[in-house]
Amino acid sequence: ITLVGCPKLDSVDYSEKLTQIFKHNDILSVTLTRMTVPCCGGLAFAVKNAIEGSGKNIPLTIVTISPDGQIIK
Repeated sequence: ITLVGCPKLDSVDYSEKLTQIFKHNDILSVTLTRMTVPCCGGLAFAVKNAIEGSGKNIPLTIVTISPDGQIIK
């Protein structure tokens, strides 16, 4: 399943919705792909909060991409 969001353009608290998704479904892992731009940091924060709020131990991988498409390790 792929979810897409942009904290800069969306005026929504992602962590609330994600917490419910994680809590009520059998999510085995989450991979967050984000850009290096500062506003994408909000996505990582929301996903981390949602996993914690779900009460589950869901492995999280964060992949960061530069504006030119390079994967930053």
